[in-house]
Amino acid sequence: MNQEVLDRIRQTVTENSVVLFMKGTPQFPQCGFSNVAAQVMKACNVEFAAVNVLMERDVFENLPYYANWPTFPQLYIKGDLIGGVDIMREMYEKGELQKLLEEALSA
Repeated sequence: MNQEVLDRIRQTVTENSVVLFMKGTPQFPQCGFSNVAAQVMKACNVEFAAVNVLMERDVFENLPYYANWPTFPQLYIKGDLIGGVDIMREMYEKGELQKLLEEALSA
């Protein structure tokens, strides 16, 4: 665990209202889970920051320690971990993710 990298992750999630840490980019996801996460975010029609953990090896290695979440992708809204793709998809299907994003981005 690298404290400098954890501080950089903290800065990323606090300076951006919505951040998706994923394998690849929203335009070119590099795994099926990241693809679904990116599609869910696109369907919500909001701007979000995306961090390609495959290009940032130190983030890839340290992000699981940041919020004690071992897998990718990871969605953060207003600095809080929302969860991975299964949680994102479930919240989207219930309309909860859209509401949470709207509240976060209008504040």
